[in-house]
Amino acid sequence: MKDYIFQLLFVWYPYICLTVFLLGSLIRFDREPYSWKASSSQMLRKRQLRWGSNLFHVGILFLLLGHAVGLLTPTSVYTLVMSVEQKQLIAVAAGGIAGVICFAGLTLLLHRRLFDERIRRTSSAMDIAILALLWIQLVLGLATLPFSLAHRDGSVMLILSHWAQGIVTLNPVDAKTLQGLDWPYLTHLVLGMTLFLVFPFSRLVHIWSAPVWYLGRRGYQVVRSRGPLRARGAP
Repeated sequence: MKDYIFQLLFVWYPYICLTVFLLGSLIRFDREPYSWKASSSQMLRKRQLRWGSNLFHVGILFLLLGHAVGLLTPTSVYTLVMSVEQKQLIAVAAGGIAGVICFAGLTLLLHRRLFDERIRRTSSAMDIAILALLWIQLVLGLATLPFSLAHRDGSVMLILSHWAQGIVTLNPVDAKTLQGLDWPYLTHLVLGMTLFLVFPFSRLVHIWSAPVWYLGRRGYQVVRSRGPLRARGAP
């Protein structure tokens, strides 16, 4: 039974989540374009929103980039410049710092949405659920740090990276190789995949529309002239 459960969770479930993630996003964009947004409540508790949003986005972007590079870079590539043990320590240190920053921001955002009555009344169940899921996922990620320090040889990191690379290359590893991992790693993996599963049904879809091109635009957009407004036909 244990072998069957691990096969389901770590071989089949990732592909179910990725399929829903991609197809669900495309279908929502095609069928519900007016819901393709992140509803704003920026007029309420501006200061808490500003601090929470900035800390959360800085932390989460660093964590996403770190996870992508750390899990998907082949061992033969990064060992050209560092050892597996060194990569492990860098991941723990950098991930810990980014995780704490993200945790602070996400806690502010979740507190603001839960404990301000006006914001809570205008929030959907999915708005609150997705913040709660992200918060739990972040706590689980931070909980793996002590376990990672106990495996400084990088053995656990190798198991996780080979699993992730196998999923991406459509050549999944034997799920039995994950059975020896501590529970925070396993729970973190399952909840992380679940976030991909619910992605198309949440406000997270606005990530696809991130205006990266805006960083390279030339000049400023002119909305109106700086001079006083005049009625049409006035001298």
